[in-house]
This record gives sequence, C-alpha cells and structure tokens, in this order.
Amino acid sequence: MTNNDILRRIRYTFDFDDSKMMTLLSLEDEPVTREQMSDWLKKDDDPAFQECKDIQLAIFLNNLIDDKRGKKEGAQPQLEKHLTNNIILKKLKIALNLKDEGILELMELAEFPISKHELSALFRKKGHKNHRVCKDQMLRNFLQGMQKKYRAKDYYKQEK
Repeated sequence: MTNNDILRRIRYTFDFDDSKMMTLLSLEDEPVTREQMSDWLKKDDDPAFQECKDIQLAIFLNNLIDDKRGKKEGAQPQLEKHLTNNIILKKLKIALNLKDEGILELMELAEFPISKHELSALFRKKGHKNHRVCKDQMLRNFLQGMQKKYRAKDYYKQEK
C-alpha cells in the first residue's frame, strides 16, 4: 500500500475536509499548502499526483493521535523517517484507542479474521522471535474494517 492510499482511506473513513487534512498534515512551524495536500490525495494516474513521503505520513499519524486522544505532555514523539505497516497499524491503534478486541472486531468486519496470537505478533519488537511483519493485505483489511465501523452511521444501531 502506498502512503497516499492510506491518507485517502483515512480521510474517507472519518470524512475529513480539506482544512482538517491540512491541519493533520502540518507541523507547527511547517504548514502544508492546499496544493501539496491535494496532490497527495490525487489518484496515482493523475499528472499532478505527488508521492507522500514516510515523514509526511508520520506527521499525519502523530497529529491524528493528538487530535483523537489529546496532545501528550512533555517531549513529543520522534518522527519516523521510515514507516512500516507495523508502525502504521500501531499508530492507528493508539489514535483510535483500540485494545486487541477492537482490532479483532475491525478485522472481522473486513471479513479477514485473525487470531489474538497473530495480532500480538504484529506489535512485537523487530528481532523478537515471534515478531510478524504486517503485510499490505492485512493493513488494507484493517483500514477497510475501520471504514465499515467508523463510516457507517448506524453501525451500533444494527448491533443492538
């Protein structure tokens, strides 16, 4: 999955408008222009398409965490220069305040069930004997489950 695709999917899931996206993509001392943001959100075959770098997606995800959970006191987390699917999944887990059961529910919604053991392996440190790499298919299904849960207005009404 590309960083641009992840941005587009999160924007659609939470129905963020342009100004919200610009805020989430910006650092305090480095604002993002509407043109930059627009070029990152364009389809891959559009001539104005620009690739969203890992550092820009890291800024977006960190700001999403701050937006959803509140800004953390003290030193801010270091921006990753290289993102993996495992890091992206972890940042989304933090932003949405999800526990294991919540992630498993999202995977079920996407019709891609995984076990609790498989899930815990995704969050282990690289180099740990039980560490598992989060492949694109798993991240794509997680984002799809997010979309089904957070985009569907009457999801909870249907469950009760």
